Amino acid sequence: MNAIESTPLATIETLYSHHHGWLKTWLSRKLGNSFDAADLAQDTFIRLMTSQRIAALGNEPRALITHIAKGLLIDHWRRRQVQQAYLDALAQVPEHHAPSPETSLIIVETLCAIDAMLCSLPARTRELFLMAQLDGLTLKEISTRTQMPVITIRRHITRALVACMAIAA
Repeated sequence: MNAIESTPLATIETLYSHHHGWLKTWLSRKLGNSFDAADLAQDTFIRLMTSQRIAALGNEPRALITHIAKGLLIDHWRRRQVQQAYLDALAQVPEHHAPSPETSLIIVETLCAIDAMLCSLPARTRELFLMAQLDGLTLKEISTRTQMPVITIRRHITRALVACMAIAA
């Protein structure tokens, strides 16, 4: 049984009616527009309703609501940064070589997934992986630069590659 099925509908309706307006206003101030705020407020309540923690809200539900909304806000800003970087790169491509809007959407979604995966890696693993992938350095060259054993670098890069494969599945 999921969280929605185990939580009385009245509780969900009460949470929504008491806190949705406040949340949308709070998000509007953070985002600078009410359209994105409405979307994120809705997403927040969907996450809240499907969360296992909804039963433990207690008397201060805004703490959990705010926590969920902040995570979604960070994801929103990160996606905007990735999307803007893609658009900046796309501006350098001749118009007749530009991908279709559908392909562009797939590319942005993929870039966001890669960005999230990279952010989830430990800092050292991410750094070593990017040295290999973006800078094109060999394990030996990375070892020389970082003064780390090649076997350790191989372990970090393998961990990053496994994370890449997980998002591709």
